[in-house]
Amino acid sequence: MARYTGPACKLCRRENLKLFLKGDRCYSDKCSFERRPYAPGQHGQRRGGKISDYRLQLREKQKVRRIYGVLEKQFRRYYSLAEKRKGITGTNLLIMLERRLDNLVYRMGFASSRRQARQLVSHGHFTVNNRKVDIPSYLVNVGDVIQVREKSRNLKVIQEAMETVVRRGIPEWIEVDKESFKGVLKELPKREDITMPIQEQLIVELYSK
Repeated sequence: MARYTGPACKLCRRENLKLFLKGDRCYSDKCSFERRPYAPGQHGQRRGGKISDYRLQLREKQKVRRIYGVLEKQFRRYYSLAEKRKGITGTNLLIMLERRLDNLVYRMGFASSRRQARQLVSHGHFTVNNRKVDIPSYLVNVGDVIQVREKSRNLKVIQEAMETVVRRGIPEWIEVDKESFKGVLKELPKREDITMPIQEQLIVELYSK
């Protein structure tokens, strides 16, 4: 299973935006983006100059890929599926990314970051509709029940994540029962529910060339 294994904080600095890739560390004084808010590399502090339309489009695509932890080939496949569906392509793309199992585990507060959620899912700590699913990219449908497996409920990382989720909040389109360690996708999110600073139209323009 392909995944990015490099430094997460460099991705935030490269996109000039805090992507919250390292959970609680991103809220603390240890956050690299807060200490070094410029692009990584030898010439990071001197980068500038004219920004072309292509560069804006590319950076937006890279930013969304990095937020959700998706590699290029898979992201392109998501775009192709979004393009074939009814509605606005950019919105369809974001909704599809939000439906990923690792993203929903993070949104429900069972993990402190999407990267951690991906690892927990891969290790088989969750079920969907009472069936173990260890595929982070699994697309959850409305009404599906995601639950922490009984033998995994005492894991320290899950316990800590559930205690600190109040810091970022749980979306209204998700229902979570902390007592039974489960959550339900009540409905698909609307575009206004996805509050991250994303300009998906730039991605559409990039792939439409």
